[in-house]
Amino acid sequence: MSELSVDHLLGIKYLNKKDINLIFETADHFKEVINRPIKKVPSLRDITIANLFFENSTRTKLSFELAEKRLSADVINFSASQSSVKKGETLIDTVNNILSMKVDMVVMRHPKPGSCVFLSDHVDARIINAGDGAHEHPTQALLDTYSIRERLGEVKGKNVVIVGDILHSRVALSNIYALKLLGAKVKVCGPKSLIPKHIEKLGVKVETDLRSALNWCDVANMLRVQHERMAVSFFPTTREYSQQYGLNKDLLDSLDKEITVMHPGPINRGVEITSDVADSDQAIILDQVENGVAVRMAVIYLLAAKINRENAN
Repeated sequence: MSELSVDHLLGIKYLNKKDINLIFETADHFKEVINRPIKKVPSLRDITIANLFFENSTRTKLSFELAEKRLSADVINFSASQSSVKKGETLIDTVNNILSMKVDMVVMRHPKPGSCVFLSDHVDARIINAGDGAHEHPTQALLDTYSIRERLGEVKGKNVVIVGDILHSRVALSNIYALKLLGAKVKVCGPKSLIPKHIEKLGVKVETDLRSALNWCDVANMLRVQHERMAVSFFPTTREYSQQYGLNKDLLDSLDKEITVMHPGPINRGVEITSDVADSDQAIILDQVENGVAVRMAVIYLLAAKINRENAN
């Protein structure tokens, strides 16, 4: 069986096209598994995984936990708000204490960009980045591109626009890397204050008019405005943002073609997307959630296969 070229999933920028295709093929298999009456496989019975979340998360944490349990792994959940981190313990000490319990893999979300790379250099376990600050969120990009492939047949040659708060979004950066790697054309759209300088260097185009962006695209990925990452206000009011960059049914129906609508969640209904769009047939938001479990199962399984091979040697 072919294997991943990397020992950890730290970011999409460390993967190649072959890696992504292998993850997708493995996810196809697991998608079939999770739709069976018995949704579990014994693949990871001898693997222990620690979920370390130093930032609040509901969907990503639940998705990882479910993926791990579907693979029959032993799971330890660690929440920083109830831990010795509050007492001043360092990240490496925290993780090493957890690893001394014979943990094989760590899934980590952390507010500091690069924290997963730092950890992978200092501890002896496989690391999966579940989001590091405003840097990367690789499994989200994998499940997003997997969902596009499922809906449209392939990602190559498709026009994808990412709309909203690009500046603070780890989802945007990981998606840009993954989409470009798979041969899609990418634009970003939002207020100039929320578009990073020099983003064109990543091979994407900037569009400030939402209607133009929607008329161009096959897929619109509508991002949440990340108020929690903003020390200052980047636009006058939420209402004004919504009027210029929110997607409603009238706008969607007025386009000259049918586009696919995505959202990484959680949705601010009525801000970046209205309820009638989120619940429409053009939206694949719930498919993204289902695919998230299959894709995360695939990533965990493929990294665990490397552990098992090393142990066998």
